[in-house]
Parts: sequence; structure tokens; C-alpha cells
Amino acid sequence: MLTDEQLQEIDENVVHAIKSCYDPEIPVNIYELGLIYQIRVKSDGGVTIKMTLTSPNCPAAQSLPAEVREKVAQINGVTGVDLDIVWDPPWTPSRMSEAARLELGMM
Repeated sequence: MLTDEQLQEIDENVVHAIKSCYDPEIPVNIYELGLIYQIRVKSDGGVTIKMTLTSPNCPAAQSLPAEVREKVAQINGVTGVDLDIVWDPPWTPSRMSEAARLELGMM
């Protein structure tokens, strides 16, 4: 059983790891793009992630989730990664952070 501080540290490290993953067609990380819908760190170190893709036909549909899973699994204290691709709600550009919109010239 992990302490609250350990859970918080793992959560922060998960976000950091996810921010190093980029959609190959868009020069913004997938966290800022709004593709990550949920991150949950369980008391045993298991991490559950719900994410989406910009479209069901995304060319990175296989590689991007695998990259996220791999990077999160390498974090100290993570005992497993359960990653679900979800399509509801569908992704729209409105899910992007202000920083992502600025980077892409959408402001």
C-alpha cells in the first residue's frame, strides 16, 4: 500500500511521461492536446489511463497507446498499466490546453 505522497509522486511522474509522447502529425504532446481523459493511480501502484485519439483512423492508433503504456510502466512504483482507448466523448480541438492552441497558432 502506497502513501498519499507516493501516489501523488507517481501521478506527477505519469503526467510527465505522457507529456513526452507526441502525435506524429501534430507538434504538441498528447497531454496538452487533450487526448488523456483520465489518469488514476491505485494504492497498489497500478495505473489506469483513459485516452483517445484525434480520430479513429489516426495513423498512430497502434504506436501511440503502446508508447504511453511503455513509458508509464517504467516509472518507479508503477506495478501495472491498464490503458483504455475511448471514443466517448469524441476528441475535439476544444479539449486542447491554452498552451497547445498557442503552439498551433489557434489563438
